[in-house]
Amino acid sequence: MHLTIIANVVAVLLLMTLLPLSRRTQWWIRDLDFPRLQIAIGALVLLAAQFVWLDFEESSSAALIAITICCLIYQTWWIIPYTKIFPHEVKAATAGDTAGQIRILTANVLTENKNAAALIALIREHQPDVFVTLESDAWWQQQLDVLETDYRYAMKCPLDNLYGMHVYSKLPLEDGATQFLVEDDIPSMHAMVVLPTGLKVRMHFLHPAPPSPTEHDESTERDAELLVVAKSVKGLDTPVIVAGDLNDVAWSTTTRLFRKISGLLDPRIGRGMFNTFHAGIWLTR
Repeated sequence: MHLTIIANVVAVLLLMTLLPLSRRTQWWIRDLDFPRLQIAIGALVLLAAQFVWLDFEESSSAALIAITICCLIYQTWWIIPYTKIFPHEVKAATAGDTAGQIRILTANVLTENKNAAALIALIREHQPDVFVTLESDAWWQQQLDVLETDYRYAMKCPLDNLYGMHVYSKLPLEDGATQFLVEDDIPSMHAMVVLPTGLKVRMHFLHPAPPSPTEHDESTERDAELLVVAKSVKGLDTPVIVAGDLNDVAWSTTTRLFRKISGLLDPRIGRGMFNTFHAGIWLTR
């Protein structure tokens, strides 16, 4: 009985590990890029169960353990850069003139959420130079406009389709543009932020649609938007920051390709995962 149960679980583990290798864009395959940490933990628990319940005199036991170890190593290979044991890709900031620094806060507010006071309190506490909201509609815009005394520069695109976007900035914004890069109802915002030193930083705020049964059956649209931006910033001399809700996970093949094409660095590497979805469900987050 134990052998049959463990064999079935190993088969599921192997399937969840191999399917993303196909590079197919169906949502139920691409979504397997996300829970690599959970899959690795599951493989570790499964491995412990195997040593407790399997009969090592049976040849199949060794095969099941070998498959589990291979899956565990493969999943760990993807996530290890996003742990503190890996070297930093982006150097730590050094103490100095704050005029050359920029603080950014991004928040997917969830359109149906009406707790604007909590976000406003967060902004007032941390005092970011720029903050961007995703899924913000006209109601959210009305609530956030109370901050315009401090955040004099803004870009606004209130929508009721879960893809509204607002950018508020204490710093001047130049060449601001709201663009619909891939889909007619999903905006992105682009601008040059001028620091007190006069240095200009190119900012791209994105919120592409995720691959999911309620959004898109495939990841094609999300991947296309990320790669359009990657190609647009490739080789630029000005500093570039891409922020927002990318509806992707740091170790996915799409994000790796984005970094390769754009030449941008990921500050999460060597520091942690910093996953935020779903904010209310720690296990999936």
